[in-house]
Amino acid sequence: MRLNPFAGAYLTDPAPVWRRLLDGAGGVHHDEELGLWLITRHADVRRALGDTGAFGNALTLAPVYQVCPEALDVILRIDAPPTTAAADPPVHTRTRRALRSTFANTPDRVEQRYGGIVRRRVDELVAGLVARDGGRADLVPEFTTGLPLLVLLDLLGVPAEDIGRVRGWADGQIALVWGDPDPAEQVRLARGLLEFWHYCQRLVGDRLDAGRYGDDYVGRLLAYRDGDDEVLTVTEVSSIVFNLLVAGHETTAGLLAHALDQALSTPDRWRALVEDPGRVPGFVTETLRFAPAIDGWLRVTKRPVTMGGVTIPAGARCLLLIGAANRDPAVFAGADRFDPRRPDVTDHLSFGHGPHFCIGAALARLEAETALVRLAAAVPGLRLAAGHRRAYKPNVAFRAHRGLPVVIDTVASAVERPAA
Repeated sequence: MRLNPFAGAYLTDPAPVWRRLLDGAGGVHHDEELGLWLITRHADVRRALGDTGAFGNALTLAPVYQVCPEALDVILRIDAPPTTAAADPPVHTRTRRALRSTFANTPDRVEQRYGGIVRRRVDELVAGLVARDGGRADLVPEFTTGLPLLVLLDLLGVPAEDIGRVRGWADGQIALVWGDPDPAEQVRLARGLLEFWHYCQRLVGDRLDAGRYGDDYVGRLLAYRDGDDEVLTVTEVSSIVFNLLVAGHETTAGLLAHALDQALSTPDRWRALVEDPGRVPGFVTETLRFAPAIDGWLRVTKRPVTMGGVTIPAGARCLLLIGAANRDPAVFAGADRFDPRRPDVTDHLSFGHGPHFCIGAALARLEAETALVRLAAAVPGLRLAAGHRRAYKPNVAFRAHRGLPVVIDTVASAVERPAA
């Protein structure tokens, strides 16, 4: 059964494709064109995310297509060891322990350590939009992408002048691994990714050379390591930074863009958030279920696995369709209806499950909730520009908006004036 994530209706609304796959016998299908097994049902996706004995992560960051020789030669020079998404036990057990010890990952700890940074960055970006009252903006480059990247750069101590390069490199990795670039683009993206890796190595190496770790997250990792390669090697510290600079902002950018899209595409929803900010946490949670920033994730079978009445052979690459699992009617009543008040809203799999559950989940929620609350208060008349049509970048894993053009209106409610 075909998925075709790089063209057609999947780039405007993937839900009908998810429904067709869910309704198919067993919910497990092989896509010969992609060379991937598609796993769609909630119970099966949850099992695959949590069962490290049957499903491995070694190929999670390997491109989903046949890479051209020139690009492959560049990729093979990126000697970043697996530490997070692509790591399996026992390495992942050790590196995950380092992450849990150094990165705030509960709501209380995130608020205490990062809350001030998040609010400052949100207020800066909101103020920039307010200053353009009556004008237009594209929320993707000017708000949803910028916020989590700025927060992450603050956390990691990355120089502000490097924000453009880091954003370009991160976007490039997502396109290279989970996209469908032509050979010339593969080479360009691979060279950028190698440059990105060397940048992260220098970022860590400069701290070591200076003999002062600092109190940001890179400093915390180095202090946790305390010169002991049995805890973390220097290269592993660089690899963790390398991965966080991508995963730490692209996923949150997607969450925030999807939340704003869901709110603004139905003006009554935006008005409800303006009138009652207490609705925001539930709205964000339902956005996570209904429109996950990562709607597919890769695993490889370590042994033959039977699910949905189908046996997947050992060594097979599997695409866990989180977006489909979050619409599984066996778990969610009225699964295709956006409903922040639903009682089953927290059963989504958008932050993963098991040993690889997203370490930044609480931070992502804090950023999205703070952004929605403060934007709704400052720009109550925010509305989508007339003629906007939802469209996503072609990608197997990351569902990223191409744009969210809006009209900035700091006075009128979203239903008092027609779209401009």
